[in-house]
Amino acid sequence: MEFLSIGRKNFLKVSKIGMGLWQASSAWKGDEESIIEAVGTAMQNGVNFLDTAEAYGNGNSERVLGRALKKYGRENFIIATKVAGAHLRYDELQRAAEASIKRLGVNYIDLYQIHWPDPWEQIPFSQTFKGMKKLYENGKIKAIGVSNFAVRDLEEAMGILGDVPIVSNQVRYNLIQRNIEEEVLPFCRKNRITIIAWSPLAQGVLTGKYNKGNSPKGDIREGNELFSPKNLDSLENIIAVLKMLSEKYSKTSAQIALNWLISKEDVVPIPGAKNSKQALENAESASFTLEKKDISELNSAFASSKIDYLPQ
Repeated sequence: MEFLSIGRKNFLKVSKIGMGLWQASSAWKGDEESIIEAVGTAMQNGVNFLDTAEAYGNGNSERVLGRALKKYGRENFIIATKVAGAHLRYDELQRAAEASIKRLGVNYIDLYQIHWPDPWEQIPFSQTFKGMKKLYENGKIKAIGVSNFAVRDLEEAMGILGDVPIVSNQVRYNLIQRNIEEEVLPFCRKNRITIIAWSPLAQGVLTGKYNKGNSPKGDIREGNELFSPKNLDSLENIIAVLKMLSEKYSKTSAQIALNWLISKEDVVPIPGAKNSKQALENAESASFTLEKKDISELNSAFASSKIDYLPQ
């Protein structure tokens, strides 16, 4: 497993691929045990970066991760969690961080992130980032990150923090959903802000399991326009290229899609895993290197596709 340093400081060295713990939001006891085992499998295969949030199951994901840390050793991991966009007032931030620390069973959080800039309460960033800076100065958090921030949000936040850096921006980024490449990605590269990619497999579209005659049923993805017949039809070419490359490299389509992200030196994907099998598959996505011509072919296939988010 290769590692990279998040942001401008080099003390947060994370695996080139991480693990998201959204799956633990509302897991039943048996599912929780499978997820904890998945954390162990990820660790055994070089993954040290784990991401969760207080909003995932009203803290349940953090509690499940806390059990995994107790089992496998907190010292083996870089832990990232996120404060909900509704808790961004100065005093609320202090309490939210303490609550996350307690649920995780740790003494400090490695990377504490603003989950989203709140559009409803209109809490000034001056409150929010003064609160984050206080947590940083008190040693409750080792680094400050954000999530779902546009360039204008990053610029304002950086102005408030001064010499304390924002080291990461967690945003949706995958082979077919690439809007950040226009503004956010160039800005983050210029300012040495690492991209943490959520939904790196586009909720399963890039696994090759689905097509216009077969879309997810019975879960939250059922109404997602990404899985509409029109969009799945438009994405057939890129799915075909993923399948072709999976045969070439003896990897799954999902591993090819994850490796496309891993090939970017400033991007860390955080796919989820419900069990050890999925955790192993994700970890092994970092065990090979796509040739430049294959990356170009994937990009060409993307250029010929189009996602329509309007209801069908």
